[in-house]
Amino acid sequence: MEDIRIEYDLKFEGGRKWSYVVALDPKNLSLVAEENSKKLPEWTKLEVEQCEGCPLSVNENPYCPIAVELSALVEKFKDEISYTQVAVKVKTPERDYFKQVSVQEALLSIFGLIMATSGCPVMNYLKPMARFHLPFASMEESIIRSVSMHLLRQYFQKLKGKEADFELKKLDKKYEQIQKVNMGLSRRIRQVLKAGDANQNTVTTFHCISKMLSMSINRNLRNYEYLFQDD
Repeated sequence: MEDIRIEYDLKFEGGRKWSYVVALDPKNLSLVAEENSKKLPEWTKLEVEQCEGCPLSVNENPYCPIAVELSALVEKFKDEISYTQVAVKVKTPERDYFKQVSVQEALLSIFGLIMATSGCPVMNYLKPMARFHLPFASMEESIIRSVSMHLLRQYFQKLKGKEADFELKKLDKKYEQIQKVNMGLSRRIRQVLKAGDANQNTVTTFHCISKMLSMSINRNLRNYEYLFQDD
């Protein structure tokens, strides 16, 4: 089976272009990492600002899997100003997307995809969403997708005779863990930033989104009950 490829093409004002391809293994949805002979930066080591509750051991995993996969992007955009406008085209196996956004929003979409498939044990929970990647998703879309994927997961759990969580309690706990990952990554990235702010703003935004998702799932899910008023 061929890799699942998601390609981002960015065009900056003035004509500058940049492309990035995220390739996923079709069997396990893990990121297919390109070989990199360059020495990994110090901030990618697991012991540097290791996330609260990280299940990995420094002895067995000397490097943070997310930091390793994001390191090239962080270095590439560390001096970029977050509000710089770019025209983005995203090619997925199913369809193409196009939107005029800020660099921060473009990176947010790429970061989220990489983080979910990097091999981080906490972020692995988001792999199914990565398979059906939706660039530039709104908060409402993210809530519906998160809850839908969680409930589908519980359905398969029940088929296997395992305990299923249809009350979304486990989902809330998962997003609490994801918030800790975002905070830890944010602290790491602060160490490499200089004049620009795109990377830091991206991770901060990602943290805020995961926090708002958790709050929305707990408190505001009934806002979408009208969608099923004919049931």
